[in-house]
Amino acid sequence: MAKTETGSGTAPSVVTAIVEAGKAGLVAFGLCVPILALRTEQNMENQLVLQPRWNYVAIAVAGAVLLRFLYLIRPQRGPRVSARTASPVTEGATRAFAIGGLALLVAYPFLSILFAGKAGAIKWIDNFGIQVLIYVMLGWGLNIVVGLAGLLDLGYVAFYAVGAYSYALLAANEPIKEFMAELIGPSFWPLWAFWICLPVAGILSAFWGIILGFPVLRLRGDYLAIVTLAFGEIIRLVLINWIDLTNGYAGISGIPRPSFFGIPFNASDSGFAAVFGLEFTPLYRTMFLFYVILALALLTNWVTLRLRRLPIGRAWEALREDEIACRSLGINTTNTKLTAFAIGAGFGGFAGAFFAARQNFISPESFTFMESAVILAIVVLGGMGSQIGVAIAAVAMIGGTEILRELDWLKQIFGATFDPTQYRMLIFGFAMVVVMIWRPRGLISTREPSIVLTERKAISGTLVKEGHG
Repeated sequence: MAKTETGSGTAPSVVTAIVEAGKAGLVAFGLCVPILALRTEQNMENQLVLQPRWNYVAIAVAGAVLLRFLYLIRPQRGPRVSARTASPVTEGATRAFAIGGLALLVAYPFLSILFAGKAGAIKWIDNFGIQVLIYVMLGWGLNIVVGLAGLLDLGYVAFYAVGAYSYALLAANEPIKEFMAELIGPSFWPLWAFWICLPVAGILSAFWGIILGFPVLRLRGDYLAIVTLAFGEIIRLVLINWIDLTNGYAGISGIPRPSFFGIPFNASDSGFAAVFGLEFTPLYRTMFLFYVILALALLTNWVTLRLRRLPIGRAWEALREDEIACRSLGINTTNTKLTAFAIGAGFGGFAGAFFAARQNFISPESFTFMESAVILAIVVLGGMGSQIGVAIAAVAMIGGTEILRELDWLKQIFGATFDPTQYRMLIFGFAMVVVMIWRPRGLISTREPSIVLTERKAISGTLVKEGHG
């Protein structure tokens, strides 16, 4: 018989809920006054002027009171079936969902052209499609380190930066360009630079992942987080101060863009449009970049799923659950940690190389701690260890941020000076609080088991340490 558990108790009275909602309103008022109440502006006389915005504070406080009240008076759950009796996973439904999602991704550029036209499709393919897929790939790479191996990494952006600068230096640095052109061929190197440098950037990032792994072999939890955070900051400061190599804050420009297997995306007679008899438009390059990052993201997912079923993947999960028990079983924890750091860093390097090729310019400002925080938030909110959950969280966080740029109609409500993008981090933090209350183990807290003995069943996050399953 299935075990049952009681709910979280009876709902508080309406009076108690009103009192608690009022307390939440006071807290919200105290937080919103220094953030929203006053806006500093500079007038024509170069004087600092404070513009009051108490209406924003009133809206925020009212929202906090209402949400707290509704949360307290919500219907309480009754007895529920324990996670230990989870129903079998429907393989057919999972496979159909995966195939449908892949088909939608493949058709996304054409759907953008259909609904937004050629001029508007570039924005939707680039700012939404490509940007989201970059963070999906980064999230899947960090998921190996955090979600599978249980190693908290706050400096993942360092590997992202290593991949980007590796490709930029190999493809755009003049001495290196001249050497590679002489070695490979003056006409061959510019067209194939991306495809040659992409694996090199991933390998170099994996190498730096091993370098990070050695000093932290005996660290866990908060100590590991501090060291990885310091590593990310060290890499950023090196990029800023090693001016002879990285050009400091000025960054590196003129980075070669990917070609269609040797065919450039330009308006020349040998360009992509001329070769295939098409009218020249930047849309072709954007679509090609979309499919390149889609292929890289799918490769990351496929490799992760394959590794999860291999002994190394099961060793990662054993290390996450209990390192002492892992050692007692004869598992080499040193190699296990190093492989997790190296493989996760390698995928971050691939994403960084693509980012550099897509932007045509990089600088240290693109690799701050906030990027690491966003990537880690994607992994945590999606459900650590869940590939689908990470993808959903990346779409919600990165795509939602880009959607804010399209909300110009809010200016009719809050005034012509209102800019929704300025409240990106406020909305981001609010969303994290909501998800942590609603789904403390992430959006997807269950996943398919790595290996199956007789029957495939869903694994609940309650059955593993810290809900990493």
